[in-house]
Amino acid sequence: MPAPPVRHSRFVDRSPLPYAWVVLATAIVTTMMTVPGQTVGVSVFLDPILADLEVSRSTVSLLYTVGTLLGSFALPFVGRFIDARGPRLSVGLIAGGFALACLFMSGVTTLAMLAVGFVLIRGLGQGSLSLVSLHTVNLWFVRRRGLAVGLTGLGMAVATAVFPGLLEALIARVGWRGGYAWMAVMVAAVALPLGVAFFRGAPERYGTVPDGHRAGRTPPPPVVESNLTLAQARRTGAFWLVTAGDVAVAALSTGLVFHHFDIVTQSGFDRAAAAAVFLPLGLITAGANVATGALLDRVAPRFVLATMLVFQAAALAMAGWIPAPLLLVYGAFIGLAQGMKGALGGSAYAAYFGRAHIGSIKGFASTLGVAGSAIGPLLFAVGRDVAGDYPTCRCCWCPPPSRPRWRWRPWGCGRRRSPNGHRVDR
Repeated sequence: MPAPPVRHSRFVDRSPLPYAWVVLATAIVTTMMTVPGQTVGVSVFLDPILADLEVSRSTVSLLYTVGTLLGSFALPFVGRFIDARGPRLSVGLIAGGFALACLFMSGVTTLAMLAVGFVLIRGLGQGSLSLVSLHTVNLWFVRRRGLAVGLTGLGMAVATAVFPGLLEALIARVGWRGGYAWMAVMVAAVALPLGVAFFRGAPERYGTVPDGHRAGRTPPPPVVESNLTLAQARRTGAFWLVTAGDVAVAALSTGLVFHHFDIVTQSGFDRAAAAAVFLPLGLITAGANVATGALLDRVAPRFVLATMLVFQAAALAMAGWIPAPLLLVYGAFIGLAQGMKGALGGSAYAAYFGRAHIGSIKGFASTLGVAGSAIGPLLFAVGRDVAGDYPTCRCCWCPPPSRPRWRWRPWGCGRRRSPNGHRVDR
């Protein structure tokens, strides 16, 4: 079968830089623009929404779960659409729809509208816009894919560090409805035009090569790719190993971030201190994204997966009781797990299964990952309602009220619970 004719693009042909790096820079920006649909953005709006609509945290968490699940069901179809029509048209439709979804959120007045809003912002922002951004990076990078995906994660990491504080200030000035309206303007003015202008399909279709090699230089020998279909990939153990780790961290990290302000304030901190955690969290997420991406170009993903799960377990162990000196350490553990997850999930599928069907493969995997992120907040909310708090620390390093020194207390040591949930000596 003859190869398709080479296309010509003004931006590709006249780019002063290798065009792969232009694609990468654009993907970083479009990834940042997913914040209004990400849990880190929704968490800032959560308490004002609860107060305005006068609903319980569990109810909104359930709507968030349902909305995220329903939004994720479209991702396999979105992935196939990207494979068939290319990232340029896809990002235009997705970014335009996401801007309208943010505008819809600004007008929510009922629980039914809130549920629809969650479906739209989660499916279009956290799901589809992230998917098309990573898809384009995977097309333009092969040998340096891990590093490129890690750098793409910088967009979300920087947004995690910066946007919560900005959104908190914006909501204080214009209210949560005005905040979502401004987010709609931001997506329409930044993500939509940049994506349409600079995203392109596979570099071979434009007479160039992946990984940012300059025209005229001798390119490296072509990489042999397996190029499995979705059905073939699902029959491999590697697919389910990577996906299971991604789902676990998606569920647990999303639960921690979604209820972040409630978790941290229950440990005795105010909202300003809780918001301040996002700065180191975002910076560490950024560093973990880049470092993990570079590492994935050299080591097997299974080692990265195991390390990521250790950091996630450490964050969970601290969440129920965060001592003042370790508040930033708690945020660091979340950032490490999230940063490693972004690099691992963004590059492992293309590395294992090739680029030909990466849209449908990543779309299916993203559905499962988003489903995990949907379940996490609900599990945390139900646990809080049943237990009265986030009781992960019942007898470990909790200081008894009558003693100034911290002491290790094993289970079954004959202690009762104090009003704050910790066990004390009888």
